[in-house]
Amino acid sequence: MSSSDMPLSHARPMQWPALMLASSGLVLGAAYVMAQGSGRLAALWLIGGGLGFALYHAAFGFTGAYRTCLATGRSGAVRAQMLMLALAVLLFFPALAAGTVFGQPVRGFVFPAGWELVIGAFIFGVGMQLGGGCASGTLYTTGGGDSRSAITLACFVIGITLGAWDVERWQDLPALPAVSLPQTLGLWPALALNLALFVAIAWALARRERRRTGQVEPLFRRSGAQFLSGPWPLAWAALALAVLNFATLVIAGRPWGITQAFATWGALAGEATGLADPVFWAYWEEPTRIDLLHRPLVQDATHLMNIGLVLGAFFAAALAGRFAPDWRIGLRPLLAAVIGGLMLGYGARMALGCNISAFFSGVASGSLHGWIWILAAIPGNMLGMKLRPLFALDAPATQTNARKESA
Repeated sequence: MSSSDMPLSHARPMQWPALMLASSGLVLGAAYVMAQGSGRLAALWLIGGGLGFALYHAAFGFTGAYRTCLATGRSGAVRAQMLMLALAVLLFFPALAAGTVFGQPVRGFVFPAGWELVIGAFIFGVGMQLGGGCASGTLYTTGGGDSRSAITLACFVIGITLGAWDVERWQDLPALPAVSLPQTLGLWPALALNLALFVAIAWALARRERRRTGQVEPLFRRSGAQFLSGPWPLAWAALALAVLNFATLVIAGRPWGITQAFATWGALAGEATGLADPVFWAYWEEPTRIDLLHRPLVQDATHLMNIGLVLGAFFAAALAGRFAPDWRIGLRPLLAAVIGGLMLGYGARMALGCNISAFFSGVASGSLHGWIWILAAIPGNMLGMKLRPLFALDAPATQTNARKESA
């Protein structure tokens, strides 16, 4: 489901044991990272926590947003993404054009776009609908206690590891060179073009929603909204994600990304178990990546932000009184989580990232590849939606499982 489908229930009491565990993890983790790494990395750990907090409380995701919009016409979550992207480009474009923010060098995610990216994004889109989440959605729902998401996440790591091992199969497919719209068109024309596209998409979706449902879901209002215990209006999460991504740019020197850490986890696990020797894979021979295999994880910003995101969602779930893991998973939904996770991982490797690093951060960086990514991922989502009934994934949602399918 999308966040707009999530039934609003009466407030629940905080779960104090879970709340203490989550808050201790966030605070002690930040202290440990500062001691073993740096204050900059500790700040990124906490930014990850803030991202998980915002994602959980708004049930803000991409998978359910696209499914709900395509199937029913309700577009609130997708229009919220347009708001998020609009604020992001307003923050990112001038900073990237300047090259530094507060003396910190910054760079965007501007990558080539070719058949490898298109095929990978399509595979990723199918995996989103089968696995029940994207990269950020799988992390935050896992933190919130969803057991199926934890299985999807594990298979995501396996899939991206297989993709790294198999990188030579796809890397020579034809591709366009990296294209930065601000560099090609100029800062202000590129900014105006992007903002016009976001407005046009949001307007068209709102008009379609009104025609199909008789109303337009509000972005800034939600019944019973509370900052600490949720649920948040969609706009709150959109604004929070844009600002926190910009904070990541300023502190890390590059935008928010997720899946590179998954590839590192899989490679290290393969090496530790003796199942693989990833240092000889073409993927890890790339000079910009090989250091990741030898760097302590406590010094890797993407790894720290991912763990922080899970803990932030755990903290939010405990505040809302909704942390309740349930391992009763049907065989077909379990199979969908496995297949979907493998497709998410393999597709993300091919597509140079996921909905966060390739789409959100790519578009925010002014890269053409971000737009191509989403145009290829949407048909994948459409195919995934058609496959969902085969895995018993379209049963009517209950109040218990509604948030789990929001990603």
